[in-house]
Amino acid sequence: MVGQGALQGRFDPGWLLAWVLLLVTLVPFRMLATWSQGRLAIGAGGLLKQRLLYGALRLESEEIRHQGAGQLLSRVLEAEAVEALALSGGFLGLVAGMEILIAAVVLKLGAGGGTHALLLLAWVALAILLGWRYYRQRRNWTAGRLKLTHDLVERLVGHRTRLAQEVRKPWHDGEDQAMARYLERSAAMDRTAAWLMAVVPRGWLCLGLLGLAPAFVAGRGSPAALAIGLGGMFLAYRALHKLAAGVWHLAGAAIAWEQVAPLFDAAARTEVVGAPAFALTPESAAGSANGALTVLEAYELVFRYRDRSAPVLRECNLRIHAGDRLLLEGPSGGGKSTLASLLSGLRVPESGLILLGGLDRQTLGAEGWRRRVVAAPQFHENHVLTETFAFNLLMGRRWPPQPGDVEAAERICRELGLGDLLGRMPAGLLQMVGETGWQLSHGERSRLYIARALLQGADLVILDESFAALDPETLQRCLRCVLNRAATVLVIAHP
Repeated sequence: MVGQGALQGRFDPGWLLAWVLLLVTLVPFRMLATWSQGRLAIGAGGLLKQRLLYGALRLESEEIRHQGAGQLLSRVLEAEAVEALALSGGFLGLVAGMEILIAAVVLKLGAGGGTHALLLLAWVALAILLGWRYYRQRRNWTAGRLKLTHDLVERLVGHRTRLAQEVRKPWHDGEDQAMARYLERSAAMDRTAAWLMAVVPRGWLCLGLLGLAPAFVAGRGSPAALAIGLGGMFLAYRALHKLAAGVWHLAGAAIAWEQVAPLFDAAARTEVVGAPAFALTPESAAGSANGALTVLEAYELVFRYRDRSAPVLRECNLRIHAGDRLLLEGPSGGGKSTLASLLSGLRVPESGLILLGGLDRQTLGAEGWRRRVVAAPQFHENHVLTETFAFNLLMGRRWPPQPGDVEAAERICRELGLGDLLGRMPAGLLQMVGETGWQLSHGERSRLYIARALLQGADLVILDESFAALDPETLQRCLRCVLNRAATVLVIAHP
């Protein structure tokens, strides 16, 4: 209507009023669209985060064994990119596709006819090819960026070790070359992005005018047909703007998804359910005075790591009775920690059978097994979470805790010699701890791990190198606490 009025030199008041009414009605529809998009984005983002968290808890120890902190951090960071970019790019791509189809129909009805519409479709195909090129370049750029991130985080985590054991001269070898490759990839990606975001929509205006020029010069089209052609051009221009932005967002989301997909897929894994109630029905092993009750039996266990051809454990047999206090010694790499992970259910043997109270893991289920066997892994495989000291103590027992839980945690801490630490903490058991909170020494962390295992009241407690960081006096104190509180205990140590 505006084009027709401009070409004829007059406006029809009725059509002008209709145009104003259409503009007014856009306001509530735009508000509704924005509100709906926000609700969908928040809801979908929440579901995605829940599934990724669930998937992270489903990962097997073998899957993360060879990944450093930098690689795991990149997965978390890319999850945010998936949520933000996928939803935004999806909406933009959907709207752009609809507007391009509408623009093609309008152009066909205009002075340019079917040729004008075909020019638009050909230009869209060219834009998609350019978007594919941008995707490939951004993928290479992301790989370089994540590698730099991995290396930086790993160097930060191991900085104290490097200070103590590595000469400074080779610290920065290869960094300049890595940065040069990263900048080269960045420049190539930015050039393609500039073509995609700027040239694609503006180039269409030039191409669209060329497609409309023959009809205008020959005078074949009426003013209304020329106006329709111009309107279709501008509608396609806006759609191509959205298409370019949508491709930019979707390319980033697709690349980020490659990092997030393992977590997303892991959430679909099923855990062995069994009948967890069986874990609570037998009398505690502590009730057996003569030690005749068998707590755990292992027959012909065989286990090998994925990256090794020879098994770490072969034909391993073990029987633990109620009330036993066992010490397992052996050289490094002999399979002691692997055996502990098998007994505690963290790993599944390649062959063989493990029975707990006469029941296998399929019968008890993962939850039932964890109720009866608790392990404090080696120091580098155990963690202090950035939460309160009480949470780190009681996370395996119950949370939120009951008053009796907090009292039991404090008693065990004092028995393990952590009374001075509690006295130094301004908030006591409610003090925030972890990497960014209250700083705990090596020995204090070891005793925290011991207390965490004892507070779960399991039938069998496995302590893997838990006393290695303690001085002789503190070790004797902690050992008395463990022997007094653990029904049955297996301690793993070096000879």
